[in-house]
Amino acid sequence: MKKDKSYILTLDLGTTSVRALVLDENGTWLGMKQKEFQQIFPKKGRVEHDPVEILQALETTVLALFKELEIGEENIAQVGITNQRETTVLWNKGTGEPLYNAIVWQDKRTAAICEKLKADGWEEYVKKSTGLVVDAYFSGSKIKWILDEVEGARELAEKGEVLFGTIDSWLMWKWSEGKIHASDYSNASRTMIFDIQKLDWDDELLAALDIPKTILPKVHPSIHRFGEIKIGAASFEVGGVAGDQQAALFGQCCFEPGSVKNTYGTGCFLLMNTGEQAQFSKYGMITTIAWGDGDQVIYALEGSVFIAGAAVQWLRDGLKLIDSAPDSEYYASKAGRDGVYVVPAFSGLGAPHWDMYARGAIFGLTRDTGKPELIRATLESMAYQSRDVLEAMKEDANMELKVLRVDGGAAANDLLMQFQSDQMNIAVERPLNVESTALGVAYMAGITAGLWTMDEVKQLRKIDRTFLPEMEREDAETLYSGWKKALKRTLNWVEDE
Repeated sequence: MKKDKSYILTLDLGTTSVRALVLDENGTWLGMKQKEFQQIFPKKGRVEHDPVEILQALETTVLALFKELEIGEENIAQVGITNQRETTVLWNKGTGEPLYNAIVWQDKRTAAICEKLKADGWEEYVKKSTGLVVDAYFSGSKIKWILDEVEGARELAEKGEVLFGTIDSWLMWKWSEGKIHASDYSNASRTMIFDIQKLDWDDELLAALDIPKTILPKVHPSIHRFGEIKIGAASFEVGGVAGDQQAALFGQCCFEPGSVKNTYGTGCFLLMNTGEQAQFSKYGMITTIAWGDGDQVIYALEGSVFIAGAAVQWLRDGLKLIDSAPDSEYYASKAGRDGVYVVPAFSGLGAPHWDMYARGAIFGLTRDTGKPELIRATLESMAYQSRDVLEAMKEDANMELKVLRVDGGAAANDLLMQFQSDQMNIAVERPLNVESTALGVAYMAGITAGLWTMDEVKQLRKIDRTFLPEMEREDAETLYSGWKKALKRTLNWVEDE
């Protein structure tokens, strides 16, 4: 194995697992290790992670990957970090111990805090400053909950003994032995307390949520030298940090305004590059920072579907209908077209509906509905929810889109990708490497290291397959009408959690 620093190490901290990947200077993955971690459900509507377990799992994967590839710090030019975004950790600055489990982006416990903000008239201000809607999805209300509900947390915070971070911040602080307390623009823009045009924490929102500014990380461009971390005994420099969906936009080379990608992960996330101007949505999209490189800041419109791949996990783990996620395509191909709809609003609905109180449901069941029909309807829900978002996005951008670039685990499902093309009536373009999230932050770190320019990054992207619409438009529209009818009946199912 060569000894020069020409590889990029990517640390991918997802919602259900962590991964370590190594990319060479030709944009080729040399190897990957993955480890799942525990999902904690203390009460209905609540989702937590153990922040210490996440870091332990990641260190295990990195060391195993280095051993397998027979490489070490002498081979790594830079490290890129990408992460589940809104998940919130508060820890004791002195001991380095979390004050509480990480509250995950899917968690709905802070809905009442958000309702109070709305009642107090903060919605327009939040949108103008942060680009977001007032929702329990984002970090701000989660920070407030921990400070208010965990015994001694607020007193410690007021003494300057508490730090907040999304998972990227937590990792860099722990693995730099407290030297780095930082995040990037893309992650900060998901907190509901960051002014995306001034590029600074918003003092008025901090006051409204009673969050001390001293707990917040320093925010840098995504392509930036963040500092040195240690993994085991080895030292590495972090050269790129981005929230998972913004990293995927970068990995899909959506560098021009108007380009769109959809990532099929735990949730579904459509992002459109809107260039150097923040565009504010009239149709339920959120405005977010895509990335910054020190010279410019790129903005995006985003539509978030909360439950996508997680619904397939539900088929596997909850209903025991399949043994593994890839089985879903086989069974779905055996299904009849019988008007069954699954609305997987397990943790409310995201864009463009933004209903914290919606819940999941199955409609159209008949005596001959079986396993294949339920599985197919669950897969199709990803395409329908993605279409809901894309329709709103087209209205906001006032343009017709011709291509949707796709990635994430479910992008490998040909049946789903074809149905997605049929529903949206546009080409669906799947790259040869669907690991766009990990690729994006690897590219960022590689740019920091001087391995590539952005133009050279474009040359690294290869297409696997393009899906074109095949279904008759009338049939596609009839199916979509049924979806809208089903979805409408799940809205506002519960009044309070």
